[in-house]
Amino acid sequence: MNKSIREALALLEVFRQLAPNSITVLSSCAVMRYLSKGEHLFFDKEPVEMVYIVVSGLVSLYKVNSHGEKKVIFILDQGKLINEVILQGLPASINCEAFDDAQIICFDKTDFLRVMENDFALTKIVLDSLAIKVRRLYRQLKNTSNSVRGDKRVAAKLWKLSNDYGVLAQDGIKINLDLSITYLADMLGSRRETVSRQLRSLVRQGLIRLDNGQITIKDRDELAKYFNLP
Repeated sequence: MNKSIREALALLEVFRQLAPNSITVLSSCAVMRYLSKGEHLFFDKEPVEMVYIVVSGLVSLYKVNSHGEKKVIFILDQGKLINEVILQGLPASINCEAFDDAQIICFDKTDFLRVMENDFALTKIVLDSLAIKVRRLYRQLKNTSNSVRGDKRVAAKLWKLSNDYGVLAQDGIKINLDLSITYLADMLGSRRETVSRQLRSLVRQGLIRLDNGQITIKDRDELAKYFNLP
């Protein structure tokens, strides 16, 4: 195991729950991969034989509909399993690209499954990761319903992003992502022009601030009240 892999494993809290022998086995089969912003790790329907975990940076998982429109499903950061569904033995069911420069640790699927068979802690990690994704999908389905107004959908997404990637700023919570309006529209499955108009509405109501592409939530509680109003 080379130094970079040792350091990567030490960074990932997910591995601290495993038995020492499991760490040894996983370390022996691990390889490191580096992605530049916009580079793909894998594509939808592509055969994938590796299990991937984010070491640093961010990756996004997205689908493309029949009209060629992109819908971002998840943005994943350090320690997150990217493609645990691949353990089912089927091709990839989603696209994965680097949201920014990213470092990914890769495990052979067969070796990963062998460790899961002998160490329930790793199995529990995989189950928990899948459960979190399912819960987030339930929330997305609710927020993408036609019965939910577009501005409320934008507000709900910004609230979630501020919860996951927010940093304290002078006038609220800044979403610490290089998040363009186009990418936010991809996350919502909406048109850029529509999302831009809805963001301006939230600015006028004093709920958010836009400054050189950075979005700051002035009061997360007030934003939550807004998207929960009937």
